[in-house]
Amino acid sequence: MKEVCADLLAEYTELADLAATLTPEQWQATTAFYGWTPWDEIAHLCYFDETGLLAVTDAGAFGSDAAAMAQAMAAGKEISQVTREKYGHMSGAQLLPFWRERFTKLVAALAARDPKDRLPWYGPTMSARSFATARMMETWAHGQDVFDVARKRRPGNARLKHIAHIGVTTFGWSFVNRKLPVPAQAPYIELRAPDGSSWTWGEPSATEWLKGDALDFCLVVTQRRNPSDTGLRFVGEGATAWMKIAQCFAGPPADGPAPGVRKVEYMDA
Repeated sequence: MKEVCADLLAEYTELADLAATLTPEQWQATTAFYGWTPWDEIAHLCYFDETGLLAVTDAGAFGSDAAAMAQAMAAGKEISQVTREKYGHMSGAQLLPFWRERFTKLVAALAARDPKDRLPWYGPTMSARSFATARMMETWAHGQDVFDVARKRRPGNARLKHIAHIGVTTFGWSFVNRKLPVPAQAPYIELRAPDGSSWTWGEPSATEWLKGDALDFCLVVTQRRNPSDTGLRFVGEGATAWMKIAQCFAGPPADGPAPGVRKVEYMDA
């Protein structure tokens, strides 16, 4: 659990360090993620890191907060509106240290839990380990939007394996979430890690497989890139259908970007 939490803290810190370099104009620039700004992205993470801390330390308080959130959603509020109402009095420069304090406390609280401890969340309970990797995935995904606005190339690292694993294990969920039949055979996955090694899932198959760079795969399953804008290669009806709807995060069905929409010209290209 401590190793997973160390990775989670590193993921948070990488994004926070990038956010610290943003100009006031960049904090309010429009990202490709539903028109959110980097301020919205950080506020969103901060909100769920605060409620995440409640989930880890005070299940009753979390339940009350989750019920209030459900009421707000039922009343037609978007999550971005909720976070703007909560943190809107802060500039990006003010929000950043506030968020750092929250995620540091969350990681410390998670590190003290047994990996198998069940924690409440918005839906089914989660193990503490799964909770930590889910927070890592969400931080990485929203972080990509901020990296894209800053036009900075994101370095690959071993933490991607956590996100890739979530992407692989939500193969069936991507179909169930859309009320589609789950293909009988999940594809064999072979990804090239940042250090040049291979990460694999499943049994080798000549008819159902997906291969490529781990970063590309993570970008697709978090819906930050269209598969055609990556170097991913895939064969088989199941793999092909999956790449059109891959969604490794909870919530209603969402569509990834169209081809070319999220291509980024990096400043160091």
